Amino acid sequence: MSDAKTVAIIGAGPVGLAAAAHVLERGMSPIVLEAGSEAGHAVRQWQQVQLFSPWEYNVDKAAARLLAPTGWNSPDPSSYPTGGELLDRYLMPLATRTALREVIRTSSRVTAISRVGFDKAKTKGRQQAPFEIRYQNGKGPEVLRADAVIDTSGTWFSPNPAGGNGLAAIGERECAGHIASGMPDVRGAGRARYAGKTVAVLGAGHSAVGTLIDLVHLADEAPGTQAIWLLRGADPAKAFGGGRNDKLAARGELGSAFAALVASGKIKVETEFGVTRLSDSEGRLEIAAGSGCGGRSVIVDKLIVSTGFRPDFSFLSELRLRLDPAIEAPVALAPLIDPNEHSCGTVRPHGARELSHDEPGFYMAGMKSYGRAPTFLMMTGYEQVRSIAADLAGDKKAAARVELVLPETGVCTRGGVESTGAGSGCCGGPVKQEPTACCAADEAAKKAGASGCGCS
Repeated sequence: MSDAKTVAIIGAGPVGLAAAAHVLERGMSPIVLEAGSEAGHAVRQWQQVQLFSPWEYNVDKAAARLLAPTGWNSPDPSSYPTGGELLDRYLMPLATRTALREVIRTSSRVTAISRVGFDKAKTKGRQQAPFEIRYQNGKGPEVLRADAVIDTSGTWFSPNPAGGNGLAAIGERECAGHIASGMPDVRGAGRARYAGKTVAVLGAGHSAVGTLIDLVHLADEAPGTQAIWLLRGADPAKAFGGGRNDKLAARGELGSAFAALVASGKIKVETEFGVTRLSDSEGRLEIAAGSGCGGRSVIVDKLIVSTGFRPDFSFLSELRLRLDPAIEAPVALAPLIDPNEHSCGTVRPHGARELSHDEPGFYMAGMKSYGRAPTFLMMTGYEQVRSIAADLAGDKKAAARVELVLPETGVCTRGGVESTGAGSGCCGGPVKQEPTACCAADEAAKKAGASGCGCS
């Protein structure tokens, strides 16, 4: 693809805009298709949330170079932005004040991608055929042809269901009016919905933790508000994170604050609560776990499902993807991020090689590239698209080069906090033949003969 000129980029979020900046800098022509009415549409859904990483990790270098001539003032690199500040101080200036404003097509939802004249089964001459991207906007169906495609459409709008087996709980669709996903703004835009109510939060990741903390603060402001934490696993402490050992300080502080609230009794905890059924109970919501005489249930006003997200491949059915059958990430990336094996530390930086498929010129980047793994960091996405743009431009040396040093998390869990089979993680476990997951520091310590945790 060294002679690729037009690169279609799906999604105008942080990673999509960074991809466009790198493609432009490489002398190619980006076209960004954004389903929302403005750039950063998904970020707008969680703009009240403070990021775990400071500004220095949230501004892409090529994007900063593009912004510099506009008089843009770079934020304090050590301060932590909210989603709203990320939009106002970085994404919107990038999308509206630079050359990218000419290449972003908003309200343009991609519906299908294929090769011109080639279905999925046809091979001979396939690589030379341009991509055909079909999308829907206010005028109706449109078609775009491109030499390459970078899918950075994310996963925000395809959340995981409440059921613990990957399927929707029985009655989940019928009770949709009582349910929200992700991390709603319970103290702001959603205040009327949650104030004075009994609210259950299902999940054990950072979205669940942040929402539960916000509900406790809401209870201080609106008496009668009660937060219930529904945890599939048996040990709440797994959600408390690395505390002071977390190299992303804001994330460590969040876990420590949450642990204190749980200990104080301000959050009611229901462990080993695998949701199986949802049903109406006199206008409220009954959430049942288990079945038969061994089952139990809680009755609440609202349920927030914070069990993560999964990628949407519906518009990619005519492309030749190579995906891990479990994680749904590119096969070369999956071993590095598999939550069944993923442990303390961070995923090593990776790029075009790990993100490629059997469809030359097509890449997934950003959150979507991680499939069902929950450990994506924005700065990882920036490194991904830097490498991809270099690869498309024919600069294989730059594509293979690592230009990012990630902070180690210090969080030692195996299987993620949602896994009922979570163990001790990398810490104290056997030495691996090669560091194939994120815990390179711990593995190195074990090889040197250390015991316990070598992450910190």
